[in-house]
Amino acid sequence: MTDLELQQQRKAKWRVAGNAVRTLEDARAFLEDVGMCLVYPVRPALPLPTWIGAFTGSEDGLPDAKHAFSDPRAREAEELMLRLLREKSAFESNLLGQSNLLVAASLFSYFHALVAAQEKKGTSKGDKLSPLAADAFKVIQQKGPVGKQQLRTLLKGDLSISALDRALAELWARLKITRVGHDPNEGAVWDTFGRWAPKETKEGAGLSSVEALSAMLSKYLDAAVAAEPAEVEAVLAHLAPRSRIKEAVNALLSARELSFVHIGQRTLLQITPARTDIRPRAKRGA
Repeated sequence: MTDLELQQQRKAKWRVAGNAVRTLEDARAFLEDVGMCLVYPVRPALPLPTWIGAFTGSEDGLPDAKHAFSDPRAREAEELMLRLLREKSAFESNLLGQSNLLVAASLFSYFHALVAAQEKKGTSKGDKLSPLAADAFKVIQQKGPVGKQQLRTLLKGDLSISALDRALAELWARLKITRVGHDPNEGAVWDTFGRWAPKETKEGAGLSSVEALSAMLSKYLDAAVAAEPAEVEAVLAHLAPRSRIKEAVNALLSARELSFVHIGQRTLLQITPARTDIRPRAKRGA
């Protein structure tokens, strides 16, 4: 494989080679194929597909999250994305900060298991929830689904919108809550992940972090075609310590589920290709 071939295969798989995603059926197929994608590109760039890129069918001139409001393509892309979210074919996370992440339903239990494991170890953005986030979570548990304005009223006190937004972002990053709708008067409507996606959260609770990380790593490499170890770590570092990612890579290499491929001067990881050179045994007496 050459570097050009790798880029061409990625573009085709990430739907930025003129093969845009425009229908709901196409959107489901794309997300199941790549497993997860950024909604908008980030800087520095991460080797991940983007939803806006797949929707436009190109990686040229794409807006980031801060400038999406003024791009008509982004509004159309978000409308299609919301349809995926409503039917629970995808789940949304703000774990990366700069841009939300879309995770396919089939992969979400593994994603949830890793975020929960980080939470238990006190490594996901601090050991404890802030007091306001903890109070907001209690209200959402009791009253949810609840709109932001209603939540602000229920929390009482002279609470600023910016403070509430920070608390909601904190809860969302830990997959404690998720947006489940939008009300013109209330703004975003929030509910607990456990209530919105009970099957996926229950499955995630039953997975070991080793199993979940192996699944996420394998799916990422399948979507990326091939990637340098540093790229793998950059993508998965929000879900597990880099030392654990290296351990998972080594375990999959030992099991021959992963292998190395050389492209120019670079050594990349890939899913081990299926063997096609096995000849059938000759019949006895032949």
